Amino acid sequence: MIIDSLTNSDQYNSLHPDFQQAFEYIGSLDLANLEDGKYEVAGTSLRAIVSNKEGMTIAESIAKFECHDKHIDIQVVIKGIEQFGWKPRSSCTAQKGEYNPEKDVVFYSDAPDMFFKLTDNQFAIFYPEDVHAPMIGEDPIKKLVIKVKI
Repeated sequence: MIIDSLTNSDQYNSLHPDFQQAFEYIGSLDLANLEDGKYEVAGTSLRAIVSNKEGMTIAESIAKFECHDKHIDIQVVIKGIEQFGWKPRSSCTAQKGEYNPEKDVVFYSDAPDMFFKLTDNQFAIFYPEDVHAPMIGEDPIKKLVIKVKI
């Protein structure tokens, strides 16, 4: 997992062949006026999801404590304060249900090891080994998620 500010995003371009394109795409957007929805960025290798929703309680979020096998998430907070729960997948022991290949998601019943908060123009990169519980907050959270195919 990586946590940083968009002003430093160039530092991560070498970590994946599509990160530079992903961060250039993010930089080209008028984030404040971005409409909710799903966007194709680069065929099947990069997709974007924009949402503006009320934050959840910790209990609601960890009920969907998730990770992915085929995608890396770059989760950018556009506006608001978003709290995340996190735990390394290697430490999780309570898988909840089977892996869903159509949605590329598997859930766990484990509790997060830690929580952290992001605010405007900050991001987290979650790799397949990062189990995460997003969207924790008391107010609306506008965010952009870039799905990077592995």
